[in-house]
Amino acid sequence: MKPYFETKLGKLYCGDCLEFMQTMEDKSVDLVLTDPPYGINFVSNYRTTKYEKIVGDENYPIKAINDCLRIAKNAVYTFCRWDNIYDLPKPKSILAWVKNNWSMGDLQHEHGRMWEACLFYCLEEHKFIRRIPDVIKAIRTGNKYHPTEKPISLMKTIIESNVGEEILDPFLGSGTTAVACEKLGRKWIGIEISEKYCEIAAKRISAEAKQGKLF
Repeated sequence: MKPYFETKLGKLYCGDCLEFMQTMEDKSVDLVLTDPPYGINFVSNYRTTKYEKIVGDENYPIKAINDCLRIAKNAVYTFCRWDNIYDLPKPKSILAWVKNNWSMGDLQHEHGRMWEACLFYCLEEHKFIRRIPDVIKAIRTGNKYHPTEKPISLMKTIIESNVGEEILDPFLGSGTTAVACEKLGRKWIGIEISEKYCEIAAKRISAEAKQGKLF
């Protein structure tokens, strides 16, 4: 497949990650860091900016995560809701991203959640550069580019704690993982099914690549 966009460090592909990852060899990337649809049919009606329904958000993509575990050498990190944990393979650790606000949900019978889970799967060649705690505090982005956008600082914290030159994100969305990789000088591969978000990601990644800075 021809890349939709590329820089010196990485390539973005527009397509179905399940089909794309079938072409990838076992242990062909160092690290997977991804934020897939949680399977909640998310639609934003609360904010002034209303987003379209996320493609593939009917079910959490367990098959894609199993493919990630096959493709990665060092580790897989995948974000999820707390109740997705029951359906996924048992992780080595669970990171908690603590946000600066809480969810709406059931106002009568449910506590307001201030965190999202990130499952950590430790694979054969895994090594830490810096062992971090399992609680990471990062301010929400305000979802300027994507309805479930993660902070760049959050992705950077995870990436820079691990050994690994090439990072795969099969649900790239608006490009946050790739932007974090560009900031850190890591190689990356991104896959995104929506051409709309591929275009947004390409602009964000291009802007970061042109800066040529390492933080």
